[in-house]
Amino acid sequence: MQRESMEFDVVIVGAGPAGLATACRLAQLAQEQDQELMICVVEKGSEVGAHILSGAVFETRALDELFPDWKTLGAPLNTAVKDDQIFYFKNAESATRLPNFMVPKTFHNKGNYITSIGNLSRWLAEQAEGMGVEIFPGFPAADVIIEDGKVAGVITGDMGIDAQGEKKDGYEPGMELRAKYTVFAEGCRGHLGKRLQAEFDLTEDASPQHYAIGFKEIWDVPAEQHDEGMVVHSTGWPLSKDATGGGYLYHAEDGQVYVGLIVDLNYANPYLNPFQEFQRFKTHPEIAKVLSKGKRVTYGARAITKGGFYSLPKMTMPGGVLVGCNAGTLNFAKIKGNHTAMKSGMLAAESLFEALSAGESQTELTQFTEHFKASWLYEELYRSRNFGPAVHKFGTWLGGAYNTLDQNWFGGKLPFTIKDETADYKCTGKAVSYEPIDYPKPDNKLTFDRLSSVYLSNTNHAEDQPCHLKLEDADIPLDVNLPEYAEPAQRYCPAGVYEVVEEEGKAVFKINAQNCIHCKTCDIKDPSQNITWVTPEGTGGPNYPNM
Repeated sequence: MQRESMEFDVVIVGAGPAGLATACRLAQLAQEQDQELMICVVEKGSEVGAHILSGAVFETRALDELFPDWKTLGAPLNTAVKDDQIFYFKNAESATRLPNFMVPKTFHNKGNYITSIGNLSRWLAEQAEGMGVEIFPGFPAADVIIEDGKVAGVITGDMGIDAQGEKKDGYEPGMELRAKYTVFAEGCRGHLGKRLQAEFDLTEDASPQHYAIGFKEIWDVPAEQHDEGMVVHSTGWPLSKDATGGGYLYHAEDGQVYVGLIVDLNYANPYLNPFQEFQRFKTHPEIAKVLSKGKRVTYGARAITKGGFYSLPKMTMPGGVLVGCNAGTLNFAKIKGNHTAMKSGMLAAESLFEALSAGESQTELTQFTEHFKASWLYEELYRSRNFGPAVHKFGTWLGGAYNTLDQNWFGGKLPFTIKDETADYKCTGKAVSYEPIDYPKPDNKLTFDRLSSVYLSNTNHAEDQPCHLKLEDADIPLDVNLPEYAEPAQRYCPAGVYEVVEEEGKAVFKINAQNCIHCKTCDIKDPSQNITWVTPEGTGGPNYPNM
């Protein structure tokens, strides 16, 4: 197919913290050296920030380096953390606040800010555009251009294809965005990053990547139940038996709180429903006392890359580099990945500028690896290298005890190597070994169903378009996953995309792709690895206002 083509020095895929930090730092360097660079950022969301979801308590270290005057420039960081509380939920009623000596230092948040990373991304985009960066929202990078073993750019998605793959009226083919270098900042489980890792054997020396699914709701609460700047984390119930993870409650500005639950995707029980576990979490007295009499404003969910240091792939290939959560730079010991994503993008920008200044094009950015290993980012990830694997291998309490000892008394320098070599999907147990979990019906006050929740995410996809959730084998859901695992896609999806229904007396595996909030959990947790998430038509998906 003949496509229109545009040429750039650098194309960046994804307008999140990593991609926009790359763009901003690269533009800064070009201005400082009086060089003209053509920098393009493509974003699949309808606008910058539309697909961004994060807790978030934000550490400013990378932002301090990128824009030292961010306060003067009006960055949306208005709520400083004033206190931390960490609880152990023993059961559905009781809670014990953990003393500081039992909590890894990395969990404390003095000097950090409660914020919307969607809004921070919008602000970063304004800074980038002010320096001449071109940003194109609503243009998903659907494919990567690889020529002669080198990344040469990306192809944006076609518009106007019907569900049968035929061209509709108004069909517009995607464009080739060619570049001397391409940066892949797609976020967790980016579909191009996934392809590139396989194409260039980038994970050959790494442990399998590990993931969690993170839920978030924003609530308006009465003034007497709001404590601006308070950060609450929890461990234990409702995940103490079947899964690891933890909850959070952040008191943000304007009478709002952010509440969520993180569920590690290495859980074994195929009947576990992470969405329902989140609903149960909100009924705990420590959480309910804040949310009662409040109003739920929005809902979302997103997979989180949390494998850590030993799961990092090789991040460079000829003509391309992976940054941020696409590479897995989140530091789960801090429950934070935005500052690390930004720093990885800034390191990429400095490496790109060196290569471009030397007249290079589509070479391997070996200097990026050097810069990364010399950076505070590398040191931070190395110091927390055993955090996730310890919890996975030894459980919440023993793993937590190890991590507290390692972080608080040895600064992450205990001479042990703990790795988790089992991919999350392989941890799913057979249904015959478990009993179905009876979750309570929603009360529509604290707890809700999935479809009403998806409605609050403002998710929309064009009805008549190809399904962006691809099955390698259409028979596997009913022939393998249903008898062996009770088809867990019905439960692990936070948006009700997958159903097993009866039609004309036969079981049918149904995909409600319009509900998809682009969390990527199905791509990760499917026990048969039969589902591949790809980009839908441009602007499709959630439209988060300030997540």
